[in-house]
Amino acid sequence: MSLLLGMLLAMHLFQRRDAAAAERVPAVIVFGDSTADTGNNNFIQTLLRGNYTPYGRDFAGGAATGRFSNGRLAADFVSQGLGLPPSVPAYLDPGHSIHQLASGVSFASAGSGLDDITGQIFSAVTLTQQIEHFKEYKEKLRRGMGAAAANHIVGRALYLFSVGASDFLGNYLLFPIRRYRFTLPEYEAYLAGAAEAAVRAVYALGARRVHLPGLPPLGCLPLQRTVNRASPGDCNRWHNMVARRFNRGLRAMVTRLNRELPGAQVVYIDVYRLLSNMIARPSAYGFENSVLGCCGTGYFETGVLCSLDNALTCQDADKYVFFDAVHPSQRAYKIIANAIVHAASASHRPE
Repeated sequence: MSLLLGMLLAMHLFQRRDAAAAERVPAVIVFGDSTADTGNNNFIQTLLRGNYTPYGRDFAGGAATGRFSNGRLAADFVSQGLGLPPSVPAYLDPGHSIHQLASGVSFASAGSGLDDITGQIFSAVTLTQQIEHFKEYKEKLRRGMGAAAANHIVGRALYLFSVGASDFLGNYLLFPIRRYRFTLPEYEAYLAGAAEAAVRAVYALGARRVHLPGLPPLGCLPLQRTVNRASPGDCNRWHNMVARRFNRGLRAMVTRLNRELPGAQVVYIDVYRLLSNMIARPSAYGFENSVLGCCGTGYFETGVLCSLDNALTCQDADKYVFFDAVHPSQRAYKIIANAIVHAASASHRPE
């Protein structure tokens, strides 16, 4: 009897292992802005680049890869957490073959937004263009690896969108470009519609597992504290309210898409709450500073301004929630990535 039970248990374990293997994510495919750009902007005509020090100083080899971080981004850690390579290559980098891109690729471009006008303002690759690049990628996969392999990768990949903050900060709240056409509620609805259209577009191209992080607490970014005229140094409560309201709409949209798109697994990631907790209780996460960025004075530097204040940049970025005045540090990105990987595991767990 004990031998039979042992055999049955072994069969059960093998079945669970095979089911898990069948559910394994073969690639991480990324769309978005500077929080997800792993180097695409290095290869286009734009001022928004992170391919100079102090960016990348904690990346393997200390290389400034174009990531707006002292090291890796959340997408890189998500890839590693799912058993894939430890970094996600940039699609526009000519040094990568389609076989290297088969286990993960980022189409993201710093300065891009849900609103294509945002990307155009900053000379970035717009979200619409990123989805066109995904179409090209699919065809390259088919030609380079065969239809069956391409369909497997596209159909089982994890799709990550990290976009939206640039629309509010660079196109409405700080710089009133879209404010001349939309009221704030109208613009929020417009952006929500653009997010839905993007998810539906990649779904139509074969995507099924889509993770959609919400907006961070926009008002608590170091730059936002600096320009907060009503209460200098404090979080901008109104901008945080805008982010929370938009996220509620995004969460409702995700619920509706899961009902309407057969086979879709669209997951909302509550980045707002996670980053808010890191900012409010930094010591609980091993940080010492959640108010300033590590780069320069920490108040306003981002992008090329970081390179002008190298002498002031902090010694240990792991102690900071933010690396520059807008972007999280590598360590903060890793914490965010852990939440995404956990959500991926929970939503794709075999029966």
